[in-house]
Amino acid sequence: MAEGPDGLLRCAWSVSAAEYIAYHDEEWGRPVKTDQGLYERMTLEAFQSGLAWITILRKRENFRAAFAGFEISRVAEFGEDDVARLMADAGIVRNRLKIEAAIANARAALDVNLTDLIWSFAPEPRPSRRRGLAELAASTPESKALAKALKKEGFRFVGPTTAYAMMQACGLVDDHFEGCHVVL
Repeated sequence: MAEGPDGLLRCAWSVSAAEYIAYHDEEWGRPVKTDQGLYERMTLEAFQSGLAWITILRKRENFRAAFAGFEISRVAEFGEDDVARLMADAGIVRNRLKIEAAIANARAALDVNLTDLIWSFAPEPRPSRRRGLAELAASTPESKALAKALKKEGFRFVGPTTAYAMMQACGLVDDHFEGCHVVL
């Protein structure tokens, strides 16, 4: 736990930047139950792989503009010209594999009920919040199963660690630490 600039206790990872504080307090861990919202989080978590989350948060509005507001049907129509446009866009993370995965994932999302699929892997709520990082894993049996199910449906760049980060971000699990002021 760490005290934020406003005196409130927060998960320690969230107090080093204003963007982290806002994300932690207003979004992280709150249930997301729309296909578009889940697709956005899945895409951002995939782009975060290998980078600091603050990089993605600071570029989030650029990602929204570049990926048509994460409107699944529009991104699914992206072609090679769009890939070239995205590779030239300094406002986002320019990684061809991640860009191509985001487009492939939009196409895959057209063929499933993304909300039902993802939320079917939500574990039973824990009786209490975790006390510290030692109790936190990078992946869980549920995130491994979710990653496998997503890959079976044609999704890419959604390994167990990325799937778990998405589960945390979208409220499938509550990984705020004991003592955190955020109530879900």
